[in-house]
Amino acid sequence: MSDAPSHEAGKSILPKWIRGPEDFIGGLALMLFALFALWASRDLQGMHGFSFGAGTAPRMFATLLLALGFAVMAMGIIFDGPPLQKYHWRGPFFVSLAIISFAFTIRPLGLVVSAFASFMIAALGTPETRWGEAIIVGICLTIGCSLLFPYALGLPFQLYPRFMVQ
Repeated sequence: MSDAPSHEAGKSILPKWIRGPEDFIGGLALMLFALFALWASRDLQGMHGFSFGAGTAPRMFATLLLALGFAVMAMGIIFDGPPLQKYHWRGPFFVSLAIISFAFTIRPLGLVVSAFASFMIAALGTPETRWGEAIIVGICLTIGCSLLFPYALGLPFQLYPRFMVQ
């Protein structure tokens, strides 16, 4: 057998002129996100003279992101870079699930239960979670949120489940 590296394992579906696939795809993703932001802010009032409208800042940031995305994409064409890595779905899945569960449980279960539960769901996002430490951090963050939002900021959050408050 020869010691030459096999090109079969690193076979790419991208054209040969893309020298840095990670940069190219990343820049393309930034540009798509910027185009979506420009489309979403199309109905907002823009700048009139020296006064800012509601759509001025989103359009400015989206245009800047579009330019930066193009620059990153161009770097993927000009310079050699690493191949695309395998994408792991576990982290984004459980963090998104934690956000959704918080949104659905904040009213019926209150801030204390929903904040702690959503933190624990997010902790499932990695197999490296140390559950003892995660529980301690979850309790500390829940206490912090319970003091910050209703008391320090004066936001009208229900702290405990409805059946406990009646």
